[in-house]
Amino acid sequence: MALLDDYELEELDFASNPNHRSGYVAVLGKPNVGKSTLANQMIGQKLSIVTDKPQTTRHRILGICSGPEYQMILYDTPGVIEKKMHKLDSMMMKNVRSATINADCVVVLVDACKEPQKIDEVLEEGVGNLKDKLPTLLVLNKKDLIKPGEIAKKLEWYEKFIDVDEVIPVSAKYGQGVDDVKDWILSKLPLGPAYYPKDIVSEHPERFFVGEIVREKIFMQYRNEVPYACQVNVVSYKTRPTAKDFIQVEIVVEKNSQKIILIGKEGKALKLLATAARLDIEDFLQKKVFLEVEVKVKENWRQDEGLLKYYGYGGQIQAL
Repeated sequence: MALLDDYELEELDFASNPNHRSGYVAVLGKPNVGKSTLANQMIGQKLSIVTDKPQTTRHRILGICSGPEYQMILYDTPGVIEKKMHKLDSMMMKNVRSATINADCVVVLVDACKEPQKIDEVLEEGVGNLKDKLPTLLVLNKKDLIKPGEIAKKLEWYEKFIDVDEVIPVSAKYGQGVDDVKDWILSKLPLGPAYYPKDIVSEHPERFFVGEIVREKIFMQYRNEVPYACQVNVVSYKTRPTAKDFIQVEIVVEKNSQKIILIGKEGKALKLLATAARLDIEDFLQKKVFLEVEVKVKENWRQDEGLLKYYGYGGQIQAL
């Protein structure tokens, strides 16, 4: 299987480069402080999808920032699944916990234009009451919108009244100070091999995020158990210079009754889903696409450990 080969290669890379660092970064902050903008600047391309519904995505990744010597996995505040009914649920929660509760460091964004305020609530929502305090960076974003004298005053306030390791003023929009944030994170990450194949973001980021968009639309359109029974796989992604990009997606469900609900009467529900997903995908990719969506039944896929690992729930993301 190609996926295993990718990970064997990552392990080999670490053996030949023992100074490689990788880890999880919990990125916290209230809405509109610029989390996705910062993530996009760090990664160097548009990758971030921000959703207010934590249950819509199974990998709450803002982005994966990779270089020859490092890999940072930037995570948004996760949604927690209360009832564990399947192996899928426990694997998902294991992934989430390894990303936030066991994050290697925390980056908290605040808006420099607003009055300084305590960040206890944001930290509580993001990482909870941890026994050991994580290295924490406060990022004072939107510094381009205020005068240098004001920045200095706000820096002084945060350094005096907020218990963090460092405060860095940035303009995520224009990339100012972003390298300082990256350097701080790198200094906190442990030595180790990459968690994900590095080409997830350097060559084929679209596949993963296209799948996330389709999954999000399923959660928005369908109710009860149906969305949780769906696995979205991007089967084919073909770039066509003289025509729309062709994307083929399969939605895997556990029962034929779920397939019938997804498709709907005369295929109307699936058509509605495909249109909503296509519009968001086009907005995300900034180009027109032809999206083909098919529904397949694989009984009890959520209990099939082999399939779950193949679909990327063993701490891995599968780029099909």
